[in-house]
Amino acid sequence: MGISSSFSINSFLNKGDEKIEVDETLSVKTESLPQNHFTETDLQTEWNIFLKQLQARDSFIFNAIKTFKLLKIDEKIIQVLYPSDSAKVEFDKISGEFFNHFKRKVHNHAIEIEYKRDFENLKIEVLTKRKIFEKFIEKNPLLKDLDDLMRFDLT
Repeated sequence: MGISSSFSINSFLNKGDEKIEVDETLSVKTESLPQNHFTETDLQTEWNIFLKQLQARDSFIFNAIKTFKLLKIDEKIIQVLYPSDSAKVEFDKISGEFFNHFKRKVHNHAIEIEYKRDFENLKIEVLTKRKIFEKFIEKNPLLKDLDDLMRFDLT
């Protein structure tokens, strides 16, 4: 009892050679959309709320983008400072979600995004127990005497 199928592998493979290219460009006229004022505080507040939500939802992307800095340059430009190209790739996955939400929240749909790689300010310093203790010694020199006396293990 055989079941016959009209599916042909050869015809399927030959059909795959034909590629249809469709160029769809979506343009939105922002002149008619609201362009209300927003502040740097609005931007930072929404960014921090978004990061908290993202931390619970997707910790991998959160860890990749938590060092990003968003700055309001003027009424229509937000500058995104990012540490590495790989982190920017992760940011690109969720940037639409954040910026669409932000544009609706502040009623400003003319906002444009500029990306800038920031090498200096976005490095995370790894603090060892010894470095933390040395910072405390700067604030309270008596801790140095206590360390000499007790010989703390700060490895």
